[in-house]
Amino acid sequence: MIERQMPRSARAGRALRVTVCAPFSARAWAEVLYSVAGLPLALLGAVYVVGTFVLGAGLLITVVGLPLIAAFSAGARGLGAVRRALARGLLHLAVEAPERPRRATGFLGWVGAGVGDGAAWRARVYLLISLPLSMVAFVATIVFRAYALAFIASPILWNLGAVGSYRDAHGHLRPTALDYGDFHFDTLPKMLLLVLQGILMWLAAPWLLRGVLAVDTGLIRGLLGPSRTALRVRDLQRTRTLAVEDAAAQLRRIERDLHDGTQAQLVALAMKLGLASEKLDAAADAPGEVDLPRLRELVGSAHRSATDTITELRDLARGIHPPVLDTGLGPALTTLAARSSVPVDLHVDAPTGGPDRPSAAIEAIAYYCAAELLTNAVKHAGADRITIDASQRGGMLRLRVGDDGTGGVAVVVGGGLAGLAERAATVDGRLLLDSPPGGPTVVTVELPTRA
Repeated sequence: MIERQMPRSARAGRALRVTVCAPFSARAWAEVLYSVAGLPLALLGAVYVVGTFVLGAGLLITVVGLPLIAAFSAGARGLGAVRRALARGLLHLAVEAPERPRRATGFLGWVGAGVGDGAAWRARVYLLISLPLSMVAFVATIVFRAYALAFIASPILWNLGAVGSYRDAHGHLRPTALDYGDFHFDTLPKMLLLVLQGILMWLAAPWLLRGVLAVDTGLIRGLLGPSRTALRVRDLQRTRTLAVEDAAAQLRRIERDLHDGTQAQLVALAMKLGLASEKLDAAADAPGEVDLPRLRELVGSAHRSATDTITELRDLARGIHPPVLDTGLGPALTTLAARSSVPVDLHVDAPTGGPDRPSAAIEAIAYYCAAELLTNAVKHAGADRITIDASQRGGMLRLRVGDDGTGGVAVVVGGGLAGLAERAATVDGRLLLDSPPGGPTVVTVELPTRA
């Protein structure tokens, strides 16, 4: 997706506002609450994992060791679910639940499923690692901010005498707010330096905590969510469903076009030929009573119907698979651009032959995406110029269609762009949209060269 660049001065001003406002933002206080609530949960999780593992391992020589480990797997999953819920509620981190343990029959099957539950073992690893992380987050939240507030209030505390003291070179006892070696904060100008340090620490506190929580959220994604294999299986199931639904929709469209168009044309053609045949039979019986103009009209109408039907069948066949695609994506897009009523700037850098040429299915998806996007730009964007760029790099075919129209395009469920995104997803591709209000609009479709 294309990013819109801000002026340097605007970026600097925005960064300053974000830095100053970060400690007081709702996100910062949610992160503070997460770190405070996470410490007792982390302590509970670590104690549970260590305690149950020691108990189960210690009883392995008996018949209850493995059943205990299997039973404790459910508890590890439950504590992992609590941490996911806490992260979702306070950090807005959406992590799906891990895959279910495999189904098992009988007691031995249940024990084997519990002991071999990969999601439960990943949860145990997270519960152990989360304890030191939660301690660091708690320190970054409470201790760091407490020191920052103490430094900011140091002039007040110094005037009230609620500070330490030291003996100067003459042996006199002098109050001091803080000592850095032989440097003592014992005057008002020095206190102002301490106040500045406290302000900087207060501003840095949310960013320090955010860095720690970035590690924590990464571990939650990797250890408390579905495994890569489970995610891949889920994606394959989803893309298979999309492929089946897309094929069914295409069949319904073809059936509808045949029923409402071609079939109706053929019925009308048969009726007209039947009337013409009746006229010819009448001419054979009574040559003088034949209505030749009417007969010519019926034959001419039947001929036109036959021509229209042939054209409609040709268009329908082209919709199933355009013959021009047989020569490659480049010539197909050239033909598509030539038919557009809006000028199109076309650039294609994709092979039309050889082993590097995309598969037929990929070229067909790219062609139909380009056709749909070009139609949308012509009908709805109010564009004066359209650009189509197709390039192939590193095993990926990238199709980019842009226009200088009104912009403000969005992906709507059930809409055309959503349909294109689903079609691209069937081959592990994706659709990216950049369409700010006022334009321009750029839609990028990325597809693997092999389905």
